[in-house]
Amino acid sequence: MTTMTEASVREFKMPDVGEGLTEAEILKWYVQPGDTVTDGQVVCEVETAKAAVELPIPYDGVVRELRFAEGTTVDVGTAIIAVDVSGGTAAPVAEPVPAPEPEEKPQGRQPVLVGYGVATSSTKRRPRKGLEVTVAEAAVQAAVQKELNGHAEVAAVVPAAPAVDRPRPLAKPPVRKLAKDLGVDLATVTPSGPEGVITREDIHAAVAAAPTAVPEPAPAAPTAPAVAAAPAVSYDGVRETRVPVKGVRKATAAAMVGSAFTAPHVTEFVTVDVTRTMKLVEELKQDKDLQGLRVNPLLLIAKALLVAIRRNPDINASWDEANQEIVLKHYVNLGIAAATPRGLIVPNIKDAHAKTLPQLAESLGELVTTARDGKTSPGAMQGGTVTITNVGVFGIDTGTPILNPGEAAILAVGAIKLQPWVHKGKVKPRQVTTLALSFDHRLVDGELGSKVLADIAAILEQPKRLITWG
Repeated sequence: MTTMTEASVREFKMPDVGEGLTEAEILKWYVQPGDTVTDGQVVCEVETAKAAVELPIPYDGVVRELRFAEGTTVDVGTAIIAVDVSGGTAAPVAEPVPAPEPEEKPQGRQPVLVGYGVATSSTKRRPRKGLEVTVAEAAVQAAVQKELNGHAEVAAVVPAAPAVDRPRPLAKPPVRKLAKDLGVDLATVTPSGPEGVITREDIHAAVAAAPTAVPEPAPAAPTAPAVAAAPAVSYDGVRETRVPVKGVRKATAAAMVGSAFTAPHVTEFVTVDVTRTMKLVEELKQDKDLQGLRVNPLLLIAKALLVAIRRNPDINASWDEANQEIVLKHYVNLGIAAATPRGLIVPNIKDAHAKTLPQLAESLGELVTTARDGKTSPGAMQGGTVTITNVGVFGIDTGTPILNPGEAAILAVGAIKLQPWVHKGKVKPRQVTTLALSFDHRLVDGELGSKVLADIAAILEQPKRLITWG
């Protein structure tokens, strides 16, 4: 048996995985004392103020000690794991640190990929899907079970007991979110996907197969008047659920408050006939140069915004309060607001101004796929200069978006709907949307903001202007 010495032990310290970050929360350990690790092997997942990141160990050896439990927030530069690099195989000298609140082990959310959210400095662990069911979750599950089983009444939601020492089920982040929303324990689901991966169909099948108790009718009271009974929806005795403001929500809230009360916002609106743009989208889908790429209205809207910025470059700027300067950007890092299971993030396409339409389509596709898969890196969310938020995907007509901190403008795109529209002197059904442009009035006056919004609208009404103006 090899004896561990001070010289043979290497300590791996919490790195700064972003720009100037000071701490990170340990979400998940993938190794335990006694495990053999190799250079480059992922040993844990941590959540920073920018994203969730998997950390690889930089050397070979045997794990001797985990210095912190899951759910603990650790300062950057603090040793989090000790590894014996002497080449021995001695038994572990330290047991793993017990995780706080073991009765609330995660059920629905299992961190598996890099970059799907942000964290704050609190050391209190995020509430997991366990013994408590929020009002919204209970209502969603009750509605789904009612539709699937055809019962007028649904029994109380009873979450499964936390699992202990069982393998982590394989499932993609969207499937995990679906399971969480429906209150399904992934460990109880039989996978049908390749290599044992759980699919959305497996989740729905598990919900359909779940037994639903039908309450016994109460004894009749002949002398009492008949009263229509309300559907029985139980919240499992929980009247309120308090969720610590952490991660994406806390970071987003702080950024939005800072932006709203620092930059004087102005929002302008325009309603646009985008029928020709929609026709062009369908034509581009058949273009051989764009085969296999993400071609949709957002692609042409992004291109229209880039052309408008080229024609009105002063809107691509930021305000330097410390030096009392306006910083004009001669490049465009185009941010795209993306809703993920862990909240809203805004990754950006670097140097979008220099990309051709196929290159922009490829970058948009990669950005969306990466965000949905939870792999967005901290660097991808830094350095944006202007942002697009597509609220139309939720059926919303428009909104008044708040600026991403450090940027001068943000464009909100509403739902594209078939509406009556005066076209060539006649009322015809046309594809119409509403655009909203918010801008920092310190940097952008009404004339400049109006010119940019008018240019975007003109391009979407007559997309051939992409050629003549671009």
